Amino acid sequence: MRQGLNMAVMIETNAPEETWALGRLLGEHASPGDVLCLDGDLGAGKTVFAKGFACGLGIEEPVVSPTFTILQVYGSGRMPFYHFDAYRIEDPEEMTEVGFEEYLYGEGASLVEWSSQVPELIPGDAVRIGIRRVAGRPDSCRQITLDGLPEGMEARVRAFVSGLPEEPAEAVQEPVSGLPEEP
Repeated sequence: MRQGLNMAVMIETNAPEETWALGRLLGEHASPGDVLCLDGDLGAGKTVFAKGFACGLGIEEPVVSPTFTILQVYGSGRMPFYHFDAYRIEDPEEMTEVGFEEYLYGEGASLVEWSSQVPELIPGDAVRIGIRRVAGRPDSCRQITLDGLPEGMEARVRAFVSGLPEEPAEAVQEPVSGLPEEP
Protein backbone atom coordinates (compact mmCIF):
# COMPACT_ATOMS: atom_id res chain seq x y z
CA MET A 1 0.00 0.00 0.00
CA ARG A 2 3.01 2.31 0.40
CA GLN A 3 4.19 4.91 -2.12
CA GLY A 4 2.22 7.82 -3.48
CA LEU A 5 0.53 10.96 -2.28
CA ASN A 6 -1.24 11.23 1.04
CA MET A 7 -4.94 11.56 0.39
CA ALA A 8 -7.92 11.71 2.74
CA VAL A 9 -11.25 10.03 2.05
CA MET A 10 -14.46 10.13 4.11
CA ILE A 11 -17.07 7.44 3.55
CA GLU A 12 -20.18 6.12 5.22
CA THR A 13 -20.94 2.43 5.67
CA ASN A 14 -24.43 1.16 6.41
CA ALA A 15 -23.65 -2.17 8.08
CA PRO A 16 -20.82 -3.98 9.89
CA GLU A 17 -20.35 -6.12 6.77
CA GLU A 18 -19.42 -3.00 4.78
CA THR A 19 -16.95 -1.86 7.44
CA TRP A 20 -15.45 -5.37 7.40
CA ALA A 21 -15.25 -5.30 3.58
CA LEU A 22 -13.41 -1.96 3.64
CA GLY A 23 -10.90 -3.46 6.07
CA ARG A 24 -10.48 -6.45 3.78
CA LEU A 25 -9.83 -4.18 0.79
CA LEU A 26 -7.02 -2.42 2.65
CA GLY A 27 -5.61 -5.75 3.84
CA GLU A 28 -5.56 -7.10 0.28
CA HIS A 29 -3.32 -4.20 -0.77
CA ALA A 30 -1.16 -3.95 2.35
CA SER A 31 2.62 -4.25 2.19
CA PRO A 32 5.20 -5.18 4.81
CA GLY A 33 5.85 -2.18 7.03
CA ASP A 34 2.42 -0.60 6.53
CA VAL A 35 0.98 0.93 9.68
CA LEU A 36 -2.74 1.64 10.04
CA CYS A 37 -3.97 3.62 13.04
CA LEU A 38 -7.57 2.99 14.02
CA ASP A 39 -9.46 5.27 16.39
CA GLY A 40 -13.08 5.56 17.45
CA ASP A 41 -15.34 5.17 20.45
CA LEU A 42 -16.02 1.83 22.13
CA GLY A 43 -18.29 -0.21 19.87
CA ALA A 44 -17.61 1.95 16.81
CA GLY A 45 -16.43 -1.00 14.72
CA LYS A 46 -12.64 -0.98 15.08
CA THR A 47 -12.39 -4.71 15.68
CA VAL A 48 -14.84 -5.41 12.82
CA PHE A 49 -12.54 -3.40 10.55
CA ALA A 50 -9.49 -5.25 11.94
CA LYS A 51 -11.12 -8.63 11.19
CA GLY A 52 -11.69 -7.56 7.60
CA PHE A 53 -8.10 -6.32 7.34
CA ALA A 54 -6.85 -9.68 8.62
CA CYS A 55 -8.99 -11.50 6.06
CA GLY A 56 -7.47 -9.33 3.31
CA LEU A 57 -4.04 -10.47 4.49
CA GLY A 58 -5.17 -14.09 4.24
CA ILE A 59 -5.26 -14.64 8.02
CA GLU A 60 -7.36 -17.71 8.72
CA GLU A 61 -7.30 -17.81 12.51
CA PRO A 62 -9.95 -16.00 14.58
CA VAL A 63 -9.10 -12.34 15.20
CA VAL A 64 -9.84 -10.79 18.58
CA SER A 65 -9.04 -7.39 19.98
CA PRO A 66 -5.85 -7.60 22.07
CA THR A 67 -7.19 -5.21 24.74
CA PHE A 68 -5.60 -7.04 27.66
CA THR A 69 -2.48 -8.32 25.90
CA ILE A 70 -1.65 -5.15 23.90
CA LEU A 71 -0.44 -7.23 20.94
CA GLN A 72 -1.69 -10.22 19.01
CA VAL A 73 0.48 -11.62 16.22
CA TYR A 74 -1.13 -13.58 13.39
CA GLY A 75 1.15 -15.44 11.02
CA SER A 76 -1.07 -17.59 8.83
CA GLY A 77 -1.50 -15.07 5.98
CA ARG A 78 0.65 -13.80 3.12
CA MET A 79 2.55 -11.72 5.68
CA PRO A 80 2.40 -11.38 9.47
CA PHE A 81 -0.34 -9.20 10.98
CA TYR A 82 0.61 -7.26 14.12
CA HIS A 83 -2.60 -6.20 15.86
CA PHE A 84 -2.08 -3.70 18.69
CA ASP A 85 -4.63 -2.27 21.11
CA ALA A 86 -3.50 0.78 23.10
CA TYR A 87 -6.82 1.33 24.92
CA ARG A 88 -5.41 0.44 28.35
CA ILE A 89 -1.99 2.02 27.83
CA GLU A 90 -1.16 4.57 30.51
CA ASP A 91 2.50 5.05 29.60
CA PRO A 92 3.93 4.70 26.06
CA GLU A 93 6.77 2.68 27.59
CA GLU A 94 4.28 -0.21 27.86
CA MET A 95 4.19 -0.36 24.07
CA THR A 96 7.96 -0.36 23.74
CA GLU A 97 8.14 -3.21 26.26
CA VAL A 98 6.21 -5.47 23.85
CA GLY A 99 8.56 -4.55 20.97
CA PHE A 100 6.27 -2.04 19.25
CA GLU A 101 8.94 -0.46 17.03
CA GLU A 102 10.43 -3.82 16.03
CA TYR A 103 7.02 -4.96 14.83
CA LEU A 104 6.25 -1.68 13.02
CA TYR A 105 9.41 -2.02 10.99
CA GLY A 106 9.17 -5.79 10.68
CA GLU A 107 8.01 -8.11 7.92
CA GLY A 108 4.28 -7.63 8.39
CA ALA A 109 1.53 -5.04 8.47
CA SER A 110 0.56 -3.35 11.74
CA LEU A 111 -2.84 -2.11 12.85
CA VAL A 112 -2.99 -0.03 16.04
CA GLU A 113 -6.40 0.35 17.68
CA TRP A 114 -6.67 3.40 19.95
CA SER A 115 -3.51 4.92 18.43
CA SER A 116 -4.52 8.29 19.91
CA GLN A 117 -3.32 6.88 23.25
CA VAL A 118 0.29 6.78 21.96
CA PRO A 119 0.64 9.52 19.31
CA GLU A 120 4.35 9.97 20.00
CA LEU A 121 5.01 6.37 18.86
CA ILE A 122 3.13 6.53 15.54
CA PRO A 123 5.22 6.99 12.37
CA GLY A 124 4.41 10.01 10.22
CA ASP A 125 3.54 7.87 7.18
CA ALA A 126 0.88 5.82 9.01
CA VAL A 127 -2.60 5.63 7.50
CA ARG A 128 -5.00 7.15 10.04
CA ILE A 129 -8.51 5.77 10.18
CA GLY A 130 -11.32 7.17 12.30
CA ILE A 131 -14.61 5.33 12.78
CA ARG A 132 -17.66 6.89 14.39
CA ARG A 133 -21.39 6.38 14.60
CA VAL A 134 -23.47 8.69 12.40
CA ALA A 135 -25.89 10.89 14.34
CA GLY A 136 -29.46 10.66 13.13
CA ARG A 137 -28.83 7.46 11.17
CA PRO A 138 -29.46 3.81 12.09
CA ASP A 139 -27.02 2.42 14.68
CA SER A 140 -25.36 0.26 12.01
CA CYS A 141 -24.14 3.31 10.04
CA ARG A 142 -20.53 4.46 10.43
CA GLN A 143 -18.57 7.40 9.11
CA ILE A 144 -15.03 6.30 8.31
CA THR A 145 -12.27 8.79 7.61
CA LEU A 146 -9.08 7.49 5.99
CA ASP A 147 -6.17 9.92 5.99
CA GLY A 148 -2.74 9.31 4.51
CA LEU A 149 -3.83 6.82 1.85
CA PRO A 150 -1.44 6.43 -1.05
CA GLU A 151 -2.86 7.78 -4.31
CA GLY A 152 -3.61 4.39 -5.86
CA MET A 153 -5.36 3.19 -2.72
CA GLU A 154 -7.56 6.26 -2.65
CA ALA A 155 -8.92 5.30 -6.09
CA ARG A 156 -9.64 1.74 -4.90
CA VAL A 157 -11.49 3.04 -1.82
CA ARG A 158 -13.54 5.43 -3.94
CA ALA A 159 -14.46 2.55 -6.29
CA PHE A 160 -15.45 0.47 -3.25
CA VAL A 161 -17.64 3.32 -1.98
CA SER A 162 -19.38 3.71 -5.34
CA GLY A 163 -20.61 0.12 -4.97
CA LEU A 164 -22.18 0.67 -1.53
CA PRO A 165 -25.93 1.15 -1.20
CA GLU A 166 -26.95 4.66 -0.17
CA GLU A 167 -29.23 3.44 2.62
CA PRO A 168 -29.05 0.55 5.06
CA ALA A 169 -30.90 -2.59 4.03
CA GLU A 170 -34.38 -2.92 5.52
CA ALA A 171 -34.17 -6.66 6.10
CA VAL A 172 -32.00 -8.13 8.82
CA GLN A 173 -29.17 -10.03 7.18
CA GLU A 174 -26.98 -12.79 8.54
CA PRO A 175 -23.67 -11.34 9.78
CA VAL A 176 -20.51 -11.98 7.79
CA SER A 177 -18.69 -14.99 9.22
CA GLY A 178 -16.43 -13.99 12.07
CA LEU A 179 -18.17 -10.70 12.81
CA PRO A 180 -19.41 -10.12 16.34
CA GLU A 181 -23.01 -9.18 16.92
CA GLU A 182 -23.36 -5.40 17.30
CA PRO A 183 -24.43 -4.35 20.82
